[in-house]
Amino acid sequence: MKILLTGATGYIGKRLLPILVAQGHEIVCCVRDKNRFYIPKEFEKNIAVIEIDFLKAETLSAIPEDIDAAYYLMHSMSTSSDNFDDLESISATNFVQRLNHTNAKQVIYLSGIVNDKSLSKHLSSRKKVEDILNTGKFAATTLRAGIIVGSGSASFEIIRDLVNKLPVMITPKWLNTRCQPIAIPDVLEFLSKSLLNPLTYNQNFDIGGPDILTYKQMLLGYAKAKHLKRWIFTIPVMTPKLSSYWLYFVTSTSYKLASALVSSMKVEVICRDHRINEILNVKPMTYEQALSRALVKVDEDKVASSWKDSLVSGRFSSNISEYLKVPKKDCFIDRRKMEIVDKDYTINKIWSIGGDSGWYYGDWLWGLRGFIDKLYGGVGSRRGRTNRHDIHSGDALDFWRVLYANKDEGKLILFAEMKLPGEAWLEFKIIGNTLYQSATFRPRGIWGKLYWYSVLPFHGFIFNGMLNKLIN
Repeated sequence: MKILLTGATGYIGKRLLPILVAQGHEIVCCVRDKNRFYIPKEFEKNIAVIEIDFLKAETLSAIPEDIDAAYYLMHSMSTSSDNFDDLESISATNFVQRLNHTNAKQVIYLSGIVNDKSLSKHLSSRKKVEDILNTGKFAATTLRAGIIVGSGSASFEIIRDLVNKLPVMITPKWLNTRCQPIAIPDVLEFLSKSLLNPLTYNQNFDIGGPDILTYKQMLLGYAKAKHLKRWIFTIPVMTPKLSSYWLYFVTSTSYKLASALVSSMKVEVICRDHRINEILNVKPMTYEQALSRALVKVDEDKVASSWKDSLVSGRFSSNISEYLKVPKKDCFIDRRKMEIVDKDYTINKIWSIGGDSGWYYGDWLWGLRGFIDKLYGGVGSRRGRTNRHDIHSGDALDFWRVLYANKDEGKLILFAEMKLPGEAWLEFKIIGNTLYQSATFRPRGIWGKLYWYSVLPFHGFIFNGMLNKLIN
């Protein structure tokens, strides 16, 4: 079967793709930017990639007419736009209009549980998208999930950050709200088993695990799994704005995502029934089992995808392709080079930079810069990296975004997502037996120039030390 996969670069899409390939399907992946979509070599013959912007109807003509079904996995949970609900409606409308002219028999949409009369703006928007999809000529199947627990999921990362960092928590009252978490493997099983299954056509289903828990119980459940003692006290005086700042400063989440989560967490998300479990013969795992599985994946460095690699976790509002060519005109450039002793050693060090490995020299200064960025509403350095030794174009790496990563070439280009009065690139490339390291800054006005000269004294210390560590 030929399957259209939207959201192919997202948290769910990246994990669903290999499952569909393993089932023998031919997959057409919709992406906004091919340069940030990594395809494993063993999948290349089963995958076609098309560039589409669902807000621009004319680009949807790239969708082939002979598709059999499609997955609609696009959400704007942490978008920087205040009118995200209008944008989501436009995207869904354009999608339906195009698919009405294809052979698609079914569209599967992953949404949120919306069985409460008082919905947050994000859940209301998802319900509106569902209604739009139901107007298509194809059969629509909506799977509504609550909190998704898995390595790299936003919910799991926030729980991990809070429990690991805070022995005692003074928390907002919404931590007593009940929800029904579901493990990411179960979400993927529901998605894959619903494909072209007539029993799921033109219906919506709530999917969840067997446990109904408060957010406080979920935090304490994680603490138990990690053998940590934690004390949590809830107070009624913490406003949604204060709650959002609390999440933002303690965890790796962005402020926009924190605000969206706080808004959604005030509403109970509990499954109406479990009929989909019987229809598809799925037995979801418990919250404890989901945590155990996620922790193993993290410990073994086998996190398949992370919410932090989404562009909306940083400052990007356009395709990374626009920044691939590092500029020279009107830029300040710090260039350094050094002869390589062991090429494999150096490449492996470059490919492990950031995250838990740090920046090899002057880590406290990198940490300070990340802290200052966080104070000013930036991404900070808490995003880390998804895998310890593997990076691809589009990945988040502390307060950088990977623009280009080619291990065979020995070339890595990073773009700064911290708040700056300008734009910054950090580039590593190996030519022959020499490692070239360049830091490029394109200032914006007088403040940009003042910024460059203010940090210039630290460059010799940081960049020269880092270059030495990459060699020896």
